[in-house]
Amino acid sequence: MKFENFAAKYFAMSDEVWARHTNPWSVWTRYSCFPLLLACLWWREALQLWLWPILVVLLSWVWLNPRCFKKPANTDNWASRSVLGERILIYQREKVPTHHILVINMIIGLLSFFTLLCFAGLFFKEPISTCAGALGLILTKTWFLDRMVWLHQEVMGYKY
Repeated sequence: MKFENFAAKYFAMSDEVWARHTNPWSVWTRYSCFPLLLACLWWREALQLWLWPILVVLLSWVWLNPRCFKKPANTDNWASRSVLGERILIYQREKVPTHHILVINMIIGLLSFFTLLCFAGLFFKEPISTCAGALGLILTKTWFLDRMVWLHQEVMGYKY
């Protein structure tokens, strides 16, 4: 099973949840989770036992987020199309042109590298690695979402 399929199944992404997740508020508010998670892990000694309830709240928000917003009136925006492209990647892989697969694989490699860098920095409390990894993750995730917009436009035949 591909990671994307596993993640979609884990997050219980039904058609209704996917439709709600196309709301730009859902996309943009999910960006808030990562810096908060990093801060929580960075200050784990100071938080002591509060670490666990905060982690539960943050991870619950990641799961609840796509369910908290109503379906948008239209999906004619970057954030909505990024979600629609991701859905094509997960459920209609055969429609994805080869030139997208190559770049997506490169992006996944970079996401893996920056994740390791960030979490190594967190583990060793090394601020430069943590910040470089976090910045790399945010920028690479944004590149991935932008690629999903391009994928959606190409597969659906939009001309701009």
